[in-house]
Amino acid sequence: MHMQRELPRLNGLSVLVLEDEMMVAMLLEDMLQELGCRVVGPVSTVPDALEKLASERVDVALLDVNLSYGHSGYPVAEVLAARGQPFTFVTGYGAGTLTPAFRSFPTLQKPFHLSSLVTALAAMAGEPHSA
Repeated sequence: MHMQRELPRLNGLSVLVLEDEMMVAMLLEDMLQELGCRVVGPVSTVPDALEKLASERVDVALLDVNLSYGHSGYPVAEVLAARGQPFTFVTGYGAGTLTPAFRSFPTLQKPFHLSSLVTALAAMAGEPHSA
């Protein structure tokens, strides 16, 4: 089923994926491509994500909260928030575990279904989210 006909706003949408679990990153990449999005990455570290933001067009971002070695996606979120670029946190722990500064931002709870991803992308493709 090709959903991009139903969701023209998602076709061509450039999505940065910051996710350090390879299987989740591959699943996200497949889902996004099926929706007609252009995947930036996926990348698994903050420095790689920041490099992609500096060098490529990114419309929206999906950011894993908890990365390897005690790192988090918050530094990337701070850059995106400062630019007014929409993003959604992807987490297995729920919005209540986010640092207080980011609790008002959207989250996508792992594991998620395609319909939840579509909802998150459609929301980001609309109006930018502000804290």
